[in-house]
Amino acid sequence: MKIRLATFNLFQFTKPPYSWYTKKERFTEKQWLIKTSWIKKQILKMNADIIGFQEVFSRDALKTLVNELGYNYFETVDVPKVSKTNPLIYMSTTVAIASKYPISNMQEVKVHIPSIKKHKYEGFFKFSRIPIKATITLPNEEDFLVYVCHLKSNRLNEFEYVFNEKDTLEHKKELINKALKDKYSEALKTRLCEASSLFFDIKKSKKPCVLMTDLNDKEFSITIDALSNNKYHDEKRRESFILHDSYFQIENKVYNPHPEQKEAKRVPTSYFAGKGNVLDYIFLSKEFNKKNKKNIASVSSFEVFDEAIKTNHDGSLLSSDHAQVLCELTFH
Repeated sequence: MKIRLATFNLFQFTKPPYSWYTKKERFTEKQWLIKTSWIKKQILKMNADIIGFQEVFSRDALKTLVNELGYNYFETVDVPKVSKTNPLIYMSTTVAIASKYPISNMQEVKVHIPSIKKHKYEGFFKFSRIPIKATITLPNEEDFLVYVCHLKSNRLNEFEYVFNEKDTLEHKKELINKALKDKYSEALKTRLCEASSLFFDIKKSKKPCVLMTDLNDKEFSITIDALSNNKYHDEKRRESFILHDSYFQIENKVYNPHPEQKEAKRVPTSYFAGKGNVLDYIFLSKEFNKKNKKNIASVSSFEVFDEAIKTNHDGSLLSSDHAQVLCELTFH
């Protein structure tokens, strides 16, 4: 049995006559037709069984779209807020999940209060977008948990450290703790609280888990440690992980736009100021880890669908400003 999973940032999925954030930001009927036609083509091309969506304003329109393509199960856990002065203007986005297999249960991801205190978050904390936690029943009658989330973005372009593979957790924490103490990375503080809450929710789960996300943070970021690394949360623990990046579960084709640099490059899923970044991920629990001898499935394919941003790095509102990420699991 094979299960295909995908994460898809829809980039302002707002059916006219609604707008996003300001009145002028809206699609014409013709533009909306172009955008939804492109989304349908991408979904058919990916041929995923389960899709996690980000930047969903128009829930009902997305439900209709995916139902037409054979996804009979669709859920959201939040509704976008509208402007107090104009009910046709959306002010917040949501995430959604579409599945070809039954969604048997939806649960709340609880905020982990000790983590909020540990990160010295001031005021009332809530997820910037409420995550989805869905139990899906597979054809083999096994259940597994699928999380869909969209973590806090650095919309104000605050300073944030960029790390690489060689940076240790200790080094990252030393720099980040200073940044949080000096209050010059407030978006990161929120993101770390969100990632930590997800970590503790997943850690206590008895079922295999998949997390599909627009992380709004880069490869090797400390957000990934907060989401997956036991040692991030407990200094006494050795480095061990409750989630694994599906990209590293398979031998990947090397993307290298500058061969003379000799190092392998991961395909970007988003661009900012012309620079490619990996922001979109599918993380897997130990039950899908290739190094676990007792795993129930392993990654047999990993793909990035980046046509929309390859030539136009800013993306287009008529398509997306993110690549779509797909991972295929083959069950033993």
